[in-house]
Amino acid sequence: MKKARYIRLADMLTTAIQEGKLAPGTKLPTHRAFAEQFNVALATATRAYGEVERRGMIVGEAGRGTFVRDLGLPPTLGVRQTDSNGLIDLVFNMPGDAADADMLRAGLRRLAAAGDLEAMLRYQPHAGRTHERRLIAESLASTLGSIDPECLLVTSGGQHGLATVALGLFRRGERIATDTLTYPGFKSVAALQGLEIVPVEARRGVMDPDDLERQCRTRKLRAVYLMPTVHNPLGVVMNEATRLHLIEIARAHDLLLIEDAAYAFLEPDPPPSLIALAPERTIYVGGFSKSLATGLRLGYLIAPTTHIDRLLEAVRATTWNAPALISGLVTGWMEDGTLANSEETRRRDGAERQQLCRTVLGGSSIHSHRNAGFAWLPLEKSVRAEPIVTRLREHGISASGAEPFATTVAVPQALRLAFGGVPKDELEEVFQIVRGAVDGASMS
Repeated sequence: MKKARYIRLADMLTTAIQEGKLAPGTKLPTHRAFAEQFNVALATATRAYGEVERRGMIVGEAGRGTFVRDLGLPPTLGVRQTDSNGLIDLVFNMPGDAADADMLRAGLRRLAAAGDLEAMLRYQPHAGRTHERRLIAESLASTLGSIDPECLLVTSGGQHGLATVALGLFRRGERIATDTLTYPGFKSVAALQGLEIVPVEARRGVMDPDDLERQCRTRKLRAVYLMPTVHNPLGVVMNEATRLHLIEIARAHDLLLIEDAAYAFLEPDPPPSLIALAPERTIYVGGFSKSLATGLRLGYLIAPTTHIDRLLEAVRATTWNAPALISGLVTGWMEDGTLANSEETRRRDGAERQQLCRTVLGGSSIHSHRNAGFAWLPLEKSVRAEPIVTRLREHGISASGAEPFATTVAVPQALRLAFGGVPKDELEEVFQIVRGAVDGASMS
């Protein structure tokens, strides 16, 4: 059976890309020019481009054109963790310290000397062990206010907390508002649960309440996902007035608020949290990966009593319970002050790295939090991120563009640099290479 014309054209483009006749970054003709070149209808040209894009060979950028992808880079770069093959990783933020291994040894010795080791080998309550839930609630009181331990569930990391919320509280097809740039992990859980993400425009880097109100008037929303204290990837902290305005809209339209606090510890003097301001409709999700170690997967979520049973069922269906060995380590570090010391170390280390980043790359264009080990670098209007990512990879550096974070069709051209895990003695050289790649793309 003869292939449709658009498929034959798509096969032709695919072969040209695979054989290197169309190099990565090549701008393709407009749909109309392509149609005229091959004497086909505009609709046929559009279908051919769409098929090649579906195959992951090209990418269309609103207002800019269609470009050949670098096939050495995964289409969802920055969402999936891959074998780094010796690359310096600026995609995943993995903060660490030389003393972390000693911290773990001390914690394990403390657990080994405890009298309840055998209990850790058994199934645990789905919500977490009662005394550990109480300890976590007490440790949060200084920033969140009084938290009922019965409303706090222990999870296997913050990402598991987000997945628990999506699975336990939402049905396929429901809509959740997010920032136009948001955490890729939430995009992943929303996609798995079949939730529709509705992007809301930003004002000075934070969600614009007026645009959220407009969205509520035109479609039925179920919830809003926010990172009000140290946004990922922008690092901004939402002021109290904006938080109150968003809460007012949420109450008027009966929306749940999902407050992701993964990086909130980096801000030493935050405004009141959403859960403190609107406890009746806020689901608060936190974890210890960024403040202690990414390999210690422990988190928690706090929710109104009316949602606890459904969230518990989601925990049961996914992990049954968080590992008692990990929760025992972390809560022990809460009690002896290790967690607080680690948070302070991470803030201090992030501030030093951030200063170096701004010194080398130029602080005026960078969006970041002063204590964060990551930064957002917008590119000049004529510069695209993908060729820079490719060039950095050739220099042994793995970096991410904006695509994994974008919730809009038009993806901004920017680099997200996560440098919390790069050895400090290598960091200046890494930033210099990034600077060279960006400057080179600007001049080409």
